[in-house]
Amino acid sequence: MRKITPYSIVWIYFLVIFLSACEQDAPLPGKQASTSTEGTIVAMGNSLTEGLGVGEESTYPARLEKALRMRGLSYNVVNAGISGETSSGARSRLEWVLTMEPDIIILETGANDGMRGISPRLIQENIQYMIEAFIANDVIVILVGMKMMPNLGPAYASAFEKIYPKMADDYNLIFMPFMLEGVAGIPLLNQPDGIHPTAEGYRIIAQNMLPYVIDAIERHNQTG
Repeated sequence: MRKITPYSIVWIYFLVIFLSACEQDAPLPGKQASTSTEGTIVAMGNSLTEGLGVGEESTYPARLEKALRMRGLSYNVVNAGISGETSSGARSRLEWVLTMEPDIIILETGANDGMRGISPRLIQENIQYMIEAFIANDVIVILVGMKMMPNLGPAYASAFEKIYPKMADDYNLIFMPFMLEGVAGIPLLNQPDGIHPTAEGYRIIAQNMLPYVIDAIERHNQTG
């Protein structure tokens, strides 16, 4: 018979404690924590979506996901913003975005086109192409409108701004008229460049966007 030493007793003691702890941490049958989500929302845009100059947790997609989960809506919100992107660039990566299998897309694009004086007709063609592709793939589209500074003249600014409500009307989209409502032009809510919001500015954007996203989720539930 093998002799039980004091060392063996100590080892057995810790083994019992370890196994007991594992048993307590193990999920009970039927009580496993769920990692499933109700769907995927992809926020597609430029630096305003990416969150240039703020931490990832302060971007509007991150804040939006948190706000939804606080309301019991388990949607993943993917930040697919790329700084400097134009509507042509967004169109070129459309297939990549579709590989994420989004249920809802938040489409914010065109601001960089406008600052470069790109033809409103081309901007509209790019946005229209993307909208039609998303609809063909049963993706609910939230179109985010933008406004343009008047430095290129009132005619250009007017033609640019008319793109968004026209596309929203033509395709019966959920439409947020202006992404930077309540933020643009307010120094305390913008970084020194006067273009990109601060963390507090993004909090307001997420708060303003939330009703449109909830509307999109309701549409998704009805069609799903």
